[in-house]
Amino acid sequence: MNIHEYQGKEILRSYGVNVPNGHVAYTVDEAVEVAQKLDSPVKVVKAQIHAGGRGKAGGVKIAKNLDEVRTYANEILGKTLVTHQTGPEGKEVKRLLIEEGCDIQKEYYVGLVMDRATSRVVMMASEEGGTEIEEVAEATPEKIFKEVIDPVVGLSGYQARRLAFNINIPHELMGKAVKFMTSLYSAFVEKDCSIAEINPLVTTGDGQVLALDAKLNFDDNALFRQKDVQELRDLDEEDEKEIEASKYDLSYISLDGNIGCMVNGAGLAMSTMDIIKHYGGDPANFLDVGGGATAEKVTEAFKIILSDPNVKGIFVNIFGGIMKCDVIAEGVVEATKQVGLELPLVVRLEGTNVELGKKILDESGLNITSAGSMADGAEKIVSMVK
Repeated sequence: MNIHEYQGKEILRSYGVNVPNGHVAYTVDEAVEVAQKLDSPVKVVKAQIHAGGRGKAGGVKIAKNLDEVRTYANEILGKTLVTHQTGPEGKEVKRLLIEEGCDIQKEYYVGLVMDRATSRVVMMASEEGGTEIEEVAEATPEKIFKEVIDPVVGLSGYQARRLAFNINIPHELMGKAVKFMTSLYSAFVEKDCSIAEINPLVTTGDGQVLALDAKLNFDDNALFRQKDVQELRDLDEEDEKEIEASKYDLSYISLDGNIGCMVNGAGLAMSTMDIIKHYGGDPANFLDVGGGATAEKVTEAFKIILSDPNVKGIFVNIFGGIMKCDVIAEGVVEATKQVGLELPLVVRLEGTNVELGKKILDESGLNITSAGSMADGAEKIVSMVK
């Protein structure tokens, strides 16, 4: 789950991470009102959307007076920002962060991620702040330093100092940088983050170490114990179909193609999309119904797939291990009847009770095409859609 920058900064502030003073605004008048309360000659007007690259897209402006705050707020609110992370459709700006400006001396990068190779949290840092870390990794990988963190001990002081030293934090600010990093790590672990990225981390003319930007993502599987984080979810930033899918514990991601996919298991779902592409088709979604799908789940999955106007056909690809093929077949038949499906539908079943499942489909009297294998099913649905 993602949250906005201003929400992330409030969480970090509660852990002792130094962030600029600021507040969210939903209207131009609110933006001016917030700016009046900030003790800074310069204010920053920042678009709040779930995407990076806002500055390059015109979503971050420096205002030297209240008139400029009003002008920039009016310009950004309601604007559709297109960045490298939003896709060509962009995202509409519905809220702003109005924040104090600061005397930036140098920009750095600090981030925390889970490293699957070591099964541990890794803190990364670079003196190339303000730049996409992927660009730094490609152009100057030697400027990225990493510390693998022991989960029992946590981030050690010597690790934080080594990172601060390696990225050339000024000697007199070393203590503040170490405190910043250890507090960031505490927030990452205690709030069940999957990513915590500070880009840029800045040192200022008055001797501060500040998080000028903050990106926090959270592990969806841990939200049951992070109720305060769950309340920060902004549904306006999410795809309606993905929101609906989450209500039924379905893993759904909308794509640009025209062949709807319903599969059990993330790996099989990825393979299904690959083989559709192999035969010249384009998947319209990633949809994993999980290992314990019921007829109700399958029906809702069908409804979500069909809510996409681009879908011209559906491929159901189920391997019945924990899930029984006859249960899936009953769900497919029920869903087809309920939604009045008229699009081409290809179903491939394999595994537990597969013969019974195929019998249920064959005797349903519905226009359902059976497939003997995943490749056969993909070839058939691509041909039908074309």
